[in-house]
Amino acid sequence: MTAVFRPADTAAPTDVARAYALLGGEAAIHAPIRNAIEAHDVLARGLPAASLLHLVDRVGFLEQGDALMKAVGVSLRTVQRRRADPAPTRLSTEQSNRTWRFAAILAQAIAVLGTQDAAEDWLNRPAIGLDNRRPVDLLATAAGAEAVAEYLTRLDYGVYA
Repeated sequence: MTAVFRPADTAAPTDVARAYALLGGEAAIHAPIRNAIEAHDVLARGLPAASLLHLVDRVGFLEQGDALMKAVGVSLRTVQRRRADPAPTRLSTEQSNRTWRFAAILAQAIAVLGTQDAAEDWLNRPAIGLDNRRPVDLLATAAGAEAVAEYLTRLDYGVYA
């Protein structure tokens, strides 16, 4: 049996790479993020508002009801103001962390469920393994987000309860 060599650029994307892409990558963030330490450094400085705008533009349900507030702790009105502001601004460290956490959960859901549409639908439906709560409703806290991530891992391994 021979080993198969896969160059780094064709390897499966990491969780960090998936979250980075959902936030607009280098075009929106203006810094490379290749690992968790680089993500930490960027989040500590604050993500550029452009990364949140990129995420909102690509995740349809975030502009409906209070989904954006639950998912990342930012109001739709704040996003509208940031869109209208021509000066580049940064999110707070807390907003950056929640934005990154949502992107990471969405990226994990996409990897587990196969498509972004399926992942978005799943985030908005009650899940038996989450006490019949909608995953998006649990993202307001670190503990809730951890429960959602753990449930996705169980789904990925075929353990539903």
